Amino acid sequence: MAYNHYILTCGGTACESNKGVELFNQLIAEAEKQGVKSQVQIVKTGCFGFCEKGPIVKVLPEDSFYVCVTPDDAKEIIAEHIIKGREVKRLLYNEGGEKKKTLQVEDIQFYQKQYRVVLRNCGVIDPESIDEYIAREGYAGLEKVLFDWTQEQLIEEVKISGLRGRGGAGFPTWLKWDLARKAAGDQKFVICNADEGDPGAYMDRSTIEGDPHSIIEGMITAGKAIGSNQGFVYIRAEYPLAIERLKIALGQAREYGLLGKKILGSDFDFDIEIRLGAGAFVCGEETALIKSVEGNRGMPVPKPPFPANKGLWQKPTIINNVETLANIPVITAKGGAWISKIGTEKSKGTKVFALTGKVKNSGLVEVPMGTTLREIVFEIGGGIKNGKKFKGVQTGGPSGGILTEKSLDIPIDFESLMANGSMMGSGGMIVMDEDDCVVDVSRFYMDFCVDESCGKCSPCRIGTTQILKLLDKITEGKGDEEDLVKLEEIGHAITKASLCMLGCTAANPVMSTIKNFREEYIEHIHDKKCRSGKCKKLLSFKIEPSKCIGCGLCAKKCPVNCIAAEDAAKYPDKKKPPLRINLAECIKCGECFNSCKFNAVIKG
Repeated sequence: MAYNHYILTCGGTACESNKGVELFNQLIAEAEKQGVKSQVQIVKTGCFGFCEKGPIVKVLPEDSFYVCVTPDDAKEIIAEHIIKGREVKRLLYNEGGEKKKTLQVEDIQFYQKQYRVVLRNCGVIDPESIDEYIAREGYAGLEKVLFDWTQEQLIEEVKISGLRGRGGAGFPTWLKWDLARKAAGDQKFVICNADEGDPGAYMDRSTIEGDPHSIIEGMITAGKAIGSNQGFVYIRAEYPLAIERLKIALGQAREYGLLGKKILGSDFDFDIEIRLGAGAFVCGEETALIKSVEGNRGMPVPKPPFPANKGLWQKPTIINNVETLANIPVITAKGGAWISKIGTEKSKGTKVFALTGKVKNSGLVEVPMGTTLREIVFEIGGGIKNGKKFKGVQTGGPSGGILTEKSLDIPIDFESLMANGSMMGSGGMIVMDEDDCVVDVSRFYMDFCVDESCGKCSPCRIGTTQILKLLDKITEGKGDEEDLVKLEEIGHAITKASLCMLGCTAANPVMSTIKNFREEYIEHIHDKKCRSGKCKKLLSFKIEPSKCIGCGLCAKKCPVNCIAAEDAAKYPDKKKPPLRINLAECIKCGECFNSCKFNAVIKG
């Protein structure tokens, strides 16, 4: 059926949690109520990426981009745009306060430098429709894989693409596949790692929510490459929407003969099962993940042997993360040479980042490898919120480091990030401003690693705990310079001696901040001061008498009643005496600072 208009509504987790479901249902109800149900198709898509402005509604063919849409706006969108052909101006996205429509979505600054390969279908198709996936070249490459290419030809095509693992390690995908292909075994397995655990990361979740068939096609292709007929998707149970859409996609693929016996009439069998993870960060490590799939406690084991030789149930196994597998259908459909033209010499293709923190435009960002941090933060991301000064970017989550202003112009690729004391990781990118304390941030990540450590090896179990104790000591104003020496010594030790990458990289945030922000550590130690006011034990408040008008608002907000008026005789020229804080009773909640309208409360 041909429609006059198509309304695409964001159906990602972020928008759905912000009344996106009600918005979608209300648009359908209004279309029926206003008699235009047959003229408009309303589709729930995956994430558009521009999460800062969600829920998002896009109307075609005009390419109208509506942001921050509520269910109450549905009536007006149908009445004005669909029936009268007039855009709802107040909902259109505009930049810089300009009261005009951005003509094309690609003209919006957030999208201008992006290049969508992994996210090619997110926000474009209905993720619960296999027909829409097929209409956009879905499963087109699989036909060549099944009928035209040998295993060697397929692996060679992936080699030409230069694709490296997007889970963080950056290991050449073709090489991992080739090792498993050559490994002896009567049964081999393909595992998709969808258990992203980095704080602030949601790339894999959004890819599955918006384009689950790309993962399925990627896994079938990987199975053909190594000679496997069974795949598993290991996904955390906290991703209910992704799990639901993946189950729907698996059912559709089986119905269309794309999973199961003799796929598309070929002699190749392959099927996929879902395994739910319990949210253990350590299960991002492949041997720990394998143990979890087997039904055991997720704990890493020494390598070698590597999973490509002895993995799941001691059989040859390859593990690729969601983003890696989502690249595969593009490689098989367009050819490896097409992908290899994107990116840098050693880091080909694109990378998806979850851009979060103190940046104006947070969301999912996919850019060619080699794009600079400055381009992502200040052009795509729109710069720092509230006119604050940029301080740093945490890449790679708990395993990465904080990059400073001097690193803004480095190209983002595997080698450059490592050379600058950080790493790619799975793609979390948290922006920090002048109000963030790097010592507190390091303590947060170390607390996370201590909590997530499986405890199997002593360097990680003991070392991370000792680093956390030292950071606690410093943030409480009890540290000394010898503690910095100890932090670096223990950091180097656990990096070299830990069993898996959780322990080997746990010290990265601490090591990078000591290197780049040593003066802040010294302030905490010598001056007993946290310039950002994040370390509560070092925080204090006082009232500047010259600015205080004695209004008493801060005293009303104080939960412990530790604010009282000064002696009026000391301030004869004031209508009301200024107030003062009894520091002995102050609990440092900050209510006085937040409530004062005259900047009389000083944080120090």
